Amino acid sequence: MHKDNQPLIFEMTKQGRVGYSLPELDVPVVDLTELLGQELVREEFAELPEVSELDIMRHYTALSKRNHGVDSGFYPLGSCTMKYNPKINESVARYSGFANIHPLQEESTVQGAMELMYDLQEHLKEITGMDEVTLQPAAGAHGEWTGLMMIRAFHEANGDFNRTKVIVPDSAHGTNPASATVAGFETVTVKSNEHGLVDLEDLKRVVGDDTAALMLTNPNTLGLFEEDILEMASIIHKVGGKLYYDGANLNAVMSKARPGDMGFDVVHLNLHKTFTGPHGGGGPGSGPVGVQADLIPYLPKPILIKTDEGFTFDYDRPESIGRVKPFYGNFGINVRAYTYIRTMGPDGLKKVTEYAVLNANYMMRRLSPHFDLPYDRHCKHEFVLSGRRQKKLGVRTLDMAKRLLDFGYHPPTIYFPLNVEEGMMIEPTETESKETLDDFIDAMIQIAREVEENPEIVQNAPHTTVINRLDETKAARKPVLRYQKPTDSE
Repeated sequence: MHKDNQPLIFEMTKQGRVGYSLPELDVPVVDLTELLGQELVREEFAELPEVSELDIMRHYTALSKRNHGVDSGFYPLGSCTMKYNPKINESVARYSGFANIHPLQEESTVQGAMELMYDLQEHLKEITGMDEVTLQPAAGAHGEWTGLMMIRAFHEANGDFNRTKVIVPDSAHGTNPASATVAGFETVTVKSNEHGLVDLEDLKRVVGDDTAALMLTNPNTLGLFEEDILEMASIIHKVGGKLYYDGANLNAVMSKARPGDMGFDVVHLNLHKTFTGPHGGGGPGSGPVGVQADLIPYLPKPILIKTDEGFTFDYDRPESIGRVKPFYGNFGINVRAYTYIRTMGPDGLKKVTEYAVLNANYMMRRLSPHFDLPYDRHCKHEFVLSGRRQKKLGVRTLDMAKRLLDFGYHPPTIYFPLNVEEGMMIEPTETESKETLDDFIDAMIQIAREVEENPEIVQNAPHTTVINRLDETKAARKPVLRYQKPTDSE
């Protein structure tokens, strides 16, 4: 029993109770042993809870009230753009012509859906400054890997097999070096300078004829705009490498600046972030990839094209890296992103960027007197604070994050980027009101005051949640995989 007296569903079980009703079986009974083999068939029924329909509805409703999400509260998770998902997106995605079609239907029967995807590609080309876009990748990291595989195919097609290294800034998203490794490259780290930007001299030191690409997001993971991006592009291109744009932070420059105009050759976008697809809980995602003209031949096939007869998939792509996902991307997320772009329009997308930047700078300036500010300069969509002064008083950033739960807020990203001691990465997004921002700021200021006056209340947080602080190391090393009824001694 938890401290809110809400029992576990296994504790509610009563033998014989049923929370569902099924029609009578109208197909032949199948012997699973013959179908699967004895070794794959249970000898005993699984110990599942037995509860009534009413009890199970109340159980899941009670669980939902404990969840953190953008619809239930402020969710300032830096570099993840956990922002409001307009409900018109959900309504359009549920249109029968979108929700009830099947990817194996004849192309002639789904021309409307194909037109939407084609039009979405055209919008994304304009937004990013790329020459072609594919919607096939399933999410951001998948898009990274797809882009890197195209870069690899490009170099190999030109007989350049010695380009084995991908340069990644020390403040990069963790997916960047991971994607490069999965794509078969060796990663090389380039340092940040005292301003939190890529150190150009260090970049010049690490580039060479073995450089395949530089992976970069602009603004970077510290929320700072890489002012020397044109020179960086020149450095990479002079040695024959490609410049890759991680689109996780596009909402900081959308409709204001385009990756293609900065010199990027490849870009991936997170439609489930910047373009308001539901985000969290592991998916779903959508990670379209855009490329400049010289990389178009290597796009994953098929390519969605428009002909005089309508829309069709082109499979005749001899230099393609091949299919990277079954069918053509996550269609439901694409519909939501398309709805968002069309409802916002060009002026609306500019306001998205303006408010994202305004909100972040407002919060940063109000909080900077109470925490250390590693880079005291104008930020973009997010900013990073440091809890170094609190650490000197015996309170960690982790403690402060746990204390935020008592105020009803999901904590921001902590201890990242790695080059900031006791870091807290905060992204308010453009969808929150000033009142919400002020309430969160007040909570952070109160926590900073508590660290000085009553540090124990922060060190022992959270106090109001259903479960107190977990032993995170034990939880990672010894996860509970099934419910075990407590013994009398426990």
